[in-house]
Amino acid sequence: DTIHNAYGYGLFTGGLGAHYGAERLGATVVPISGGATKRQIALLKDFGPDIICCTPSYMLFLHETAKEMGIDFRDLPLRAGIFGAEPWTEEMRRDIETKTGIDALNIYGLSEIMGPGVAQECIDAKDGMHIFEDHFLPEIIDPQSGEPLPPGEQGELVFTTLLKEGIPLIRYRTRDITSLNYVPCSCGRTHVRMGRVMGRSDDMLIIRGVNVFPQHIEAILLEAKGVSPHYQIIVRRKGNLDTLEVQVEVDEAMFSDEIKNLQRTEGKISKTIKEFLGVSAQVKLVEPHSIERSVGKAKRVLDERDLA
Repeated sequence: DTIHNAYGYGLFTGGLGAHYGAERLGATVVPISGGATKRQIALLKDFGPDIICCTPSYMLFLHETAKEMGIDFRDLPLRAGIFGAEPWTEEMRRDIETKTGIDALNIYGLSEIMGPGVAQECIDAKDGMHIFEDHFLPEIIDPQSGEPLPPGEQGELVFTTLLKEGIPLIRYRTRDITSLNYVPCSCGRTHVRMGRVMGRSDDMLIIRGVNVFPQHIEAILLEAKGVSPHYQIIVRRKGNLDTLEVQVEVDEAMFSDEIKNLQRTEGKISKTIKEFLGVSAQVKLVEPHSIERSVGKAKRVLDERDLA
């Protein structure tokens, strides 16, 4: 297999970790790194890799750029994508798979433990990432008290390294919020599976006493018709009250629609956020391509409360 590796090289562990791991498996690696998006599309077309590695938000940007260049991802030989380095949702998985025709798989890693490959989804089930328990002992704790939580409960992921010699870590707090599933996977593997990272204990937004993770808002936006997966959450403070604004790009078809239809869509999304998350948000539809794209981890939240 040939792997197109669009994770950043340099000091970020993703690029080099995925590169040497793929070579160890006998794969050929195209070490493109991040950025130069149109060049990436050209290489995907010319080299015809089987697998792509990058952040999920960058994959959507690649698809968007390819479409502008008149290239359909479905015509490329790509079979699967291994996406990580930022939290993403099942809705985003469906969006990527629908647009590109590939299997979108989740991978988990962190520099302090070893980089990428601490856990990985199987293509058979796509139902949680298998943690390699011969190397890592995982736990879930209450992020506030530090007390262990029972299987299936959502909390902060903690790792103890079992074979690492250089910098062994005992009960290292990742700050990532997830859960553990000890039921054997339908693929036949018996490793414990971790769920999607729903956010971090240190990036959770508290809006008027309500805990809000950006991924919860993303899931709502991706279910809405006429909007794209490109969005930004802006938190401000007016007087003594926190306000939440969600800016999301509309697709090309809706952009040319009547103002009243755009306002109706804004109202529907705002109502859904209120019903599911219990917090009021001003939803603002913006024109296509107006939200800055990222070649690495997408910057979803702009918290202006500290700047006031």
